[in-house]
Amino acid sequence: MHSLGMEMGMPEERSTNISALKSPGTGAGMTAGRQANLELLRCAAMMMVIVLHYLGKGNLLAELTEPGLSPAEAAAWLLESFCVVAVNVYMFISGYFLCTSSFKLSRLIRLWLQVWMYSVAVGLMGAITGVMEETAFDTHFLLTLFFPVSMNHYWFMTAYIFLYVLLPLIGEALKRMPKQAMQAAVLILFFVFSVQKSLLPVRLETDGQGYDCLWYLCVFAAAAYVRRFGVPFLEKKGRGAALYVLCCLGIFGGTLALRQIWLSRGSLGRMLTMCLEYNHILPFLAAAGLFGAFRRLKVTGRFAAFVCRISPYTLGVYLLHENLGLRYSWQKWLGADQVRAAIELAESGSAGGGITVLGTLLLGTAAAVICVFSAGILIEMLRTLLVRGLDWALSLTAPYRRLKQMVLRVDEWFR
Repeated sequence: MHSLGMEMGMPEERSTNISALKSPGTGAGMTAGRQANLELLRCAAMMMVIVLHYLGKGNLLAELTEPGLSPAEAAAWLLESFCVVAVNVYMFISGYFLCTSSFKLSRLIRLWLQVWMYSVAVGLMGAITGVMEETAFDTHFLLTLFFPVSMNHYWFMTAYIFLYVLLPLIGEALKRMPKQAMQAAVLILFFVFSVQKSLLPVRLETDGQGYDCLWYLCVFAAAAYVRRFGVPFLEKKGRGAALYVLCCLGIFGGTLALRQIWLSRGSLGRMLTMCLEYNHILPFLAAAGLFGAFRRLKVTGRFAAFVCRISPYTLGVYLLHENLGLRYSWQKWLGADQVRAAIELAESGSAGGGITVLGTLLLGTAAAVICVFSAGILIEMLRTLLVRGLDWALSLTAPYRRLKQMVLRVDEWFR
């Protein structure tokens, strides 16, 4: 069996007509059917996800409703604004490659098995060893571990798997839709699920804030359009990077503006983090800009080979550190409390200067990213070896071989 971490990397999709679909600057960066520039973006996006969880669950983001924002606290929110695009980027990459492939039951099973293994193993280990925090060990917890997709243990994976189940219908429609019809469909999707909530100063009852399959469908459709027809604006050098930076600054500025309205008038309290929500138009445009910038990036040589070697395992990083058994614990292990204490001391004027505290924040965050990313990649590699060993052992039995043949026959139906 293939590495389940590769499932979100979609190695099979990546090899589909790849010579005819090379994006600018990727010719020399092709490694074993992979585009090293986009695999590097995949790794960068996962590192950004770690940053978001370190800042948020490590209590390093100051309350926006409180007056006064120190330089270090402002820097934390600025870092959050530049990293909040990570989820949309990861969705965009997945959709970009997935839209050219056919549904496979074998792939769905492998992906579900990967999620289940992490959910049960890491969750139970966290509970048994006592490292689990802010989560009760009860029936709901056990149901979440053993039914991780249906119980939304990992919201991102639930959305992805639900979308993949719909791929036989959605994928075929997007493959055959003419350009103008696809443009209209994408624009309608984004107006309904993004533009409205981005402009109206109210909370819409149907707004899932990007934590659902509907938003994944929007990003999937946009990625499919880029794959099939391209976007001329993003093809010119520097435009993608500029769009990313400007939109991230817009996210930061918009958040501070909403905060100021709250502090001065006491209104729009429910809207304070609106610009940071995944289905807001600014995070999506920032993600599209970053994707466009990396499409033009040349990644070659040994570094390209290294990136393509580790990128299939990045999903394991997410499944490890966002497991309920560890979700609220690892930040403390990696110094979030010490960073928070340093910020509070600087605010009180007791110790440290602004530059020193800012350095502590950045170094602490960088160290956490390196530790979590490295541990996740290593554990996913070991899990992959275990799964391959189990697959080989089970293949010695006739019932398992017959089951695999049945699954492969179903795969052929969708080719």
